[in-house]
Amino acid sequence: MEDLARNRVNLNKVITHWPDMLKVAGSLVTNQVRAYDLLRMFGRDGRPTPLGAAFAEYGRIAKTERLLRVVDPVDDTYRRQMNRQLTVQESRHKLARDVCHGKRGTIHQAYRDGMEDQLGALGLVLNAIVLWTTKYIDDAVEQLRAEGHEVRDEDIARLSPLKHRNLNLLGRYSFSATVPAAGALRPLRDPDTPELDEDEEAGQD
Repeated sequence: MEDLARNRVNLNKVITHWPDMLKVAGSLVTNQVRAYDLLRMFGRDGRPTPLGAAFAEYGRIAKTERLLRVVDPVDDTYRRQMNRQLTVQESRHKLARDVCHGKRGTIHQAYRDGMEDQLGALGLVLNAIVLWTTKYIDDAVEQLRAEGHEVRDEDIARLSPLKHRNLNLLGRYSFSATVPAAGALRPLRDPDTPELDEDEEAGQD
């Protein structure tokens, strides 16, 4: 690590500006200052202010700790957590790309309001899919337990509502303002029933 650790954190900058740094943190928590105003406090004419330099030094402390946890040759817990989080994020992005299939997962509006409308609608659909899938996963787990199957909590922790192979993302949709009855879910599929291949599924659409 000696070849990589060529720089040192300037703690004097952090100590000197620590009271002002606490004030900035408090202003952020209480929403007393805008992000734009903070950026002006941290830098002018492309160069950091003394306060901005102090925050940069403080950030290097957290960054150094994170890098040390990543390269730790003994404990790989942190690396495993990072890989799990990356897997979850990629699953979310894949679902978003599939839902936004018309433009291959990209937004092409030429004006900001239109982009915000599209992103808001995409987020609403994604949240609805995750909520609905979560309800069915919960119902399936409860049914398995009711039938006497052992379902361990550590296995449940690995389930993801972002899997969407069961969803048909193409076609026409109709929406109504009616509220479904409590617990009105479709019957769960019998695991002993053979799955249809893609050609058979298309023939039943």
